[in-house]
Amino acid sequence: MHLSTHNWMRAEPLEVTLKRIKKFGYESIEISGEPEQYKTKETRALLKEHGIRCWGSVTLMLGERNLAAKDQGQRERSVKYVKDVLTMVSELDGEIITLVPATVGKVVPDGTEAEEWGWVVDATRECFTHAKKVGVRIAVEPLNRFETYLFNRGAQALALADAVSPDCGVCLDAYHIHMEEFNVYDAIRQVGKRLFDFHVADNNRFAAGLGQIDWPKIVRTLKDVGYDGALTNEFVAPVDRTPAAPYPEMVERNPVDISPEQLKFIQDHGSSVLTEKFYTDQMRITAETLLPLIK
Repeated sequence: MHLSTHNWMRAEPLEVTLKRIKKFGYESIEISGEPEQYKTKETRALLKEHGIRCWGSVTLMLGERNLAAKDQGQRERSVKYVKDVLTMVSELDGEIITLVPATVGKVVPDGTEAEEWGWVVDATRECFTHAKKVGVRIAVEPLNRFETYLFNRGAQALALADAVSPDCGVCLDAYHIHMEEFNVYDAIRQVGKRLFDFHVADNNRFAAGLGQIDWPKIVRTLKDVGYDGALTNEFVAPVDRTPAAPYPEMVERNPVDISPEQLKFIQDHGSSVLTEKFYTDQMRITAETLLPLIK
């Protein structure tokens, strides 16, 4: 196992991110799933310069992106988006994308269970065909019930992966599984060898080590099932807008280089654009918590 991180949680130049995570012992990064923001030739050069490899990316299912949409045109546009993310990862020599099939924040279905299952399976199969072509693995990621109604537990994600291909996998996220699973360790064991990626934030979605999750037991269970991929940092620290705030200077009041859609995506997760100091501290704390466990 090695330590990785997403970079969608804060809008900043990639070079700033890479310099920071290298200092704290991160080995790789999951690039934000916005292919239009990254010129892969320049990004490859930056990764090489800072000694960080691309582990992969995560699909940012905001706006109209939805593989389970009733509207065929919407599904087709969503498939094209996922294919673009896969191509970007391939061009960056990455290994994986974590696929969130439905729109984050959408909690009302478009059809019956059978209809939506057919739509999402067909769309994911088309994405998987492209993934095989470009040499990138797909891992289906379940989210908690407040972010999506469709896939909340590892067993559900595994069912979609099974319907697509034995070579399709699952990504679990420590924050989400501690909300949704009957037993988080059994959930990891159930996915087993099909676990392709693992995201980390504590039960309060701050950095690993700032909540109640038993990280030594999580890492031991991952080792028991033979997981040898990334532990990918994905904290989305909730903003406290009251006088009880323990971190009164965590929010960047004048964010730059962030689209309205991305800002809304972060805010919908209960967060906001974080200041560089607070964000750096969260990166450091995650590393200090997890690196001794995985090395």
